[in-house]
Amino acid sequence: MSNSVTLVGNLVEDPELRFTASGVAMARIRLAVNRRWRDNNNEWQEETSFFGGTCWRDVAENVAESLSKGDRVFITGRLEQRNWETNEGEKRSIIEVRIDEVGPSLRWATAQVSKTPRNNAGGSYGGGGSTPPAPVARDDFGADEAPF
Repeated sequence: MSNSVTLVGNLVEDPELRFTASGVAMARIRLAVNRRWRDNNNEWQEETSFFGGTCWRDVAENVAESLSKGDRVFITGRLEQRNWETNEGEKRSIIEVRIDEVGPSLRWATAQVSKTPRNNAGGSYGGGGSTPPAPVARDDFGADEAPF
């Protein structure tokens, strides 16, 4: 069974970049997702939901460098539940998004993309030092299909 989610919303604060003891980058983001609809009386109603998410390694560093509070973004990832116990012994849990991809929404904005050098040692291609996918040669596209 697949567990994937895509959300589009606005960052409610700047991404929070941290590093683990072993030096792995991790960024947390919080996202406000708005829903607007007309009710039975034809009046506009609005509801806002807040979601938190975490991304790792190169994605985390790119997010922290590229995005800031108020930016409209989309994220894709999978839902994960995290459980813990407070110092008072109360059990708590939260559902967060383990983020795989992040991008700016271009619905009401423009963006300029600049590629970063690849880091093949533990990059984000399946984790743990796996090899990135091979680049596609121009000849591998169909006669009427151009690379993007």
